Amino acid sequence: MHSKKIRKITLASVLAALTCVSTMLIRIPTPTKGYVNLGDCMVNISAWLLGPLYGGAAAGLGSAAADLFAGYVVYVPATLITKALMAVLSFMIFSLAAKKIRSLTSRIIAASAAEILMILGYFGFESVMYGSIATASLGIVGNAFQGIIGTVSSVILYEAVVKRIPAKNVR
Repeated sequence: MHSKKIRKITLASVLAALTCVSTMLIRIPTPTKGYVNLGDCMVNISAWLLGPLYGGAAAGLGSAAADLFAGYVVYVPATLITKALMAVLSFMIFSLAAKKIRSLTSRIIAASAAEILMILGYFGFESVMYGSIATASLGIVGNAFQGIIGTVSSVILYEAVVKRIPAKNVR
């Protein structure tokens, strides 16, 4: 196997573990039995470091593992799909926006779009799971709060720490 591919798989595995831990570290329950957490910070960072395939895998698997370990088994499939898609979207928007505007602004836009996808993804899942749009609506505020935390934390952590690591050490 090519050493660059091994490095990407290894970094994806580390980021999946960090996503899982950061999701489980602080959990603030929401009315729909979900929880606000710090995992979205790592979802976006995984996307920006690894791209859509490996970043999406790290984000989806790490977040889904956290739901599994925390006893939110019913959310595992929705989380796997939603968080993986968030990473793909975050990467794509950042890649497009960074060609025209500053890196910081591009990350804010990309992370915000990914968080909107998260809100919509869980709203759709919970609408089906609860059989009620009204009940699923109860989760919007908590998910929006998580989205704000995810956007702010991922942009700050990336800009303050991650982007200062030499590229040869992380890509």
